[in-house]
Order: sequence, then C-alpha cells, then structure tokens
Amino acid sequence: MARPIWTGTLSFGLLNVPVSLMSGERRTDLHFRMLDSRDHKPVRYERVNADTGEEVPWKEIVKAFEYDKGSYVVLEESDIKAAAPESHETVEVETFIDAAEIDPRYYEKPYILVPGKKAEKGYVLLRETLRNSGRAGIARVVIRTREYLAAVLPQGDALVLMLLRYPQELVDATEYKLPEGAASDYRISPKELQMAEQLIDSMSGQWKPDDYRDEFRERLQAIIRKRIKSAGGTTQVEDEPDAPEETTTNVVDFMALLQQSLDAKKRTPASKASAARTPAKAPAKPARKATAKKAAKKAPAKKTAKKAPARRKAG
Repeated sequence: MARPIWTGTLSFGLLNVPVSLMSGERRTDLHFRMLDSRDHKPVRYERVNADTGEEVPWKEIVKAFEYDKGSYVVLEESDIKAAAPESHETVEVETFIDAAEIDPRYYEKPYILVPGKKAEKGYVLLRETLRNSGRAGIARVVIRTREYLAAVLPQGDALVLMLLRYPQELVDATEYKLPEGAASDYRISPKELQMAEQLIDSMSGQWKPDDYRDEFRERLQAIIRKRIKSAGGTTQVEDEPDAPEETTTNVVDFMALLQQSLDAKKRTPASKASAARTPAKAPAKPARKATAKKAAKKAPAKKTAKKAPARRKAG
C-alpha cells in the first residue's frame, strides 16, 4: 500500500476534516543507468570542487543563489526555515470559485485526499457540496518545504487536490510571434473552413483515456524482457510495509460549525488576502483562532498528525 505524503486536516470555515495526502499519479518512466562501454561498470556522478577536483562531502555543501554571473549569495538552513510557511499539516481553503473558471494551464499535479478513520461525514459533506454547486475550493498547502496553490475538486467518490501553477510560472502567449487577425487575412476561404469542420466532425468521438497507451514504453519493455530472458537474469522487489492508519473522531456537530462559519463573516476576501501576503510569516488571526478554539470545545480533540521531517539534500 502506498504511503501518504503527509497526514493533516482539510480546513474550510471552522470545519476540519482529517485527511491523508496520497499521490494521484503513477510514474511509468523507464530509468536507465549509465555504464562504461569498455567493461560495463557503472558510471558515477561525484560532487567535486571545481578548482581542486576533490570530492565534497554532503555535510560541506551549502545552498547559494547566483544573482549575477559568477556571484553568489549563500543561504543558511535557518534562512530557508525562516522563509518557509508555518503550517505543514493543513489544506486551508481560502475561497470557493466556479471550477470552470480555472484555466487548464494552471493545473500541474494531482493528489488524492483520503479521509481519516471515522472522518467520512465531513469529507462527503464537502465533496457533495462542491459537486452540486460546480465549485472548486482554492487552498494553500505546504508539501515538504514549499507552499503550493491548489484546487480541491470532487472526482467520483474522491476529493482531488490539484496543485496549481502561480501566474508568474506561465508564459504569456503574446511573448511569441503568433498569427493574428481573421482567417481571411491568411487567404483561408469559407469553403476551406467548411471542409476543415467536416473533417473534425468525422474524426470526433468521446474521450476514453483507457484507449491510449505509451506504446514506445511497451515496446521498450518487451525488448528489456527479451534481453533479461536471454541472459537468464532475474530481479526481485520487496514490498514496503503498510503505513498505519490514523485514528480520528467523527463526533462533530457539523451544523453548529457551519452556522458559526456563516455567522462569523470575519474572513478577508480572497483577493485582498492574496495581496496582503508577503514573503515574511503571515501574522496570526486572533479573531479566527479564538472562534476556532470555542468550536474545538464542542468536539473531542483529534490526534495530531506527526510531522515528517523534510529530507532534502543540497545539490
């Protein structure tokens, strides 16, 4: 069984739904090692000092930003931690929008939100509300050491967390030389347009993802299997142990929390909240925290998810 990326809560208003963040994609790339053609020994990549040629141990490597050609500013681990967001265990929905308004270019990577034990009621409540309203929850989530913008969407029985690209990560199409103007400007006749439309109609069908396969990968795998069989080689893969399930409680007064969220009306509009964000840590929200504490008294305490330390090597 796959292990969760992290366990925490999905928060909207005063409602908190314990969830696990699971990968929503399966990488099928074939990974190759580089060998020396003379003796088929593995070729290693070493961390070496550009001046001395000596290998540098991991403990001696630091991160640096090249702000000009050949000029660097060194960042300590404390600097990176200071800039990192505080919350690592919450998918906090800031606003709800019409899901159709999200430009497909913003979609980056899918994850699946899996409800914690006995947390199904809040999970289904949000899922069905999003489905019936055609909306998506726009949230922020910290995965390892980076904060992402994300959309929470219903998909079948699941709530999908789709990581979104920030606007500055997209290239504006106007930066490229593109053919502007009407079709007539390029001597495209009405008859040609009509014929093109007829061709598209004749090739139209329904989207069936299962009809498409990575045929190159399949052919390459067949070659690999043939080579292994001819050489009499075998390989074994050990299964990873199952991750323990988190225990949570489902005894929550959802009506009271929903009503308090509606009555509070103290949340900052999404546009203003985004504009107010700075690289520094965001100030605490006393009014909201106080309200959340009152709501917490009505529900049994949830088991706090254990933070997984970031294991990121420099390089």
